[in-house]
Amino acid sequence: MLEVQNLEAVYHDVVRVLRGVSLAVPTGGVTALLGPNGAGKTTTLRAITGLLAIHDGKITKGSITLGGQDLTSLGPEDIVRAGISQVMEGRRILPELTVEENLRAGAWSTPRGLIPRELDRHYSRFPILAERRRQPAGFLSGGEQQMLAIARALMSRPRLLLMDEPSLGLSPLLSSELFRSLGRIKEEDVGILLVEQNVKQSLAIADRGYLLDNGHISGADTAEALARDEQVIKTYLG
Repeated sequence: MLEVQNLEAVYHDVVRVLRGVSLAVPTGGVTALLGPNGAGKTTTLRAITGLLAIHDGKITKGSITLGGQDLTSLGPEDIVRAGISQVMEGRRILPELTVEENLRAGAWSTPRGLIPRELDRHYSRFPILAERRRQPAGFLSGGEQQMLAIARALMSRPRLLLMDEPSLGLSPLLSSELFRSLGRIKEEDVGILLVEQNVKQSLAIADRGYLLDNGHISGADTAEALARDEQVIKTYLG
């Protein structure tokens, strides 16, 4: 579904961060993008979503396609309409708006007549959000805010969901529940590209993984094979 080919990107016209990144994400699968801090994982997501420009970055080479549609030069709003949504690091919920207002904010590209159905679907997925739909989102716990961030991203009915460090700041119990919910989402034929420091849990739910090092892909394999790889174990799993 998503194909990234030979992608290069720079910040401030001088700092080259991505150096020929190529990867693919299938429909209804989880693909993990693994690597140390500073490897270029977040920059890869920004390039895919068209958000590089607001960080003084740009794509200098390569292509990004979704279902054959070239997204390389599109702006963020057109990329959302094409079928890509993102759960950003740190959740980025709107704390003064209610839970439901946050969800409706994520549905700006969804036909108005479909919004009630989408709200019901995600309230069923995360019942605690239904209970607190009238409360300001800033009153939610960290785990509840992450549920809201995921549901808000799904309100645009994406074909591809990008996730940047979704378990950051969550307890082990909430983190496990989060990963179970991602497994259910992929069963709905939504592709997921997952950037996550919890490598063990990422590989447990992923179908395939890529290793990103210093801006280039240094390895790629099935998640099962990567979980058995001695270098991956030594570097990420201990």
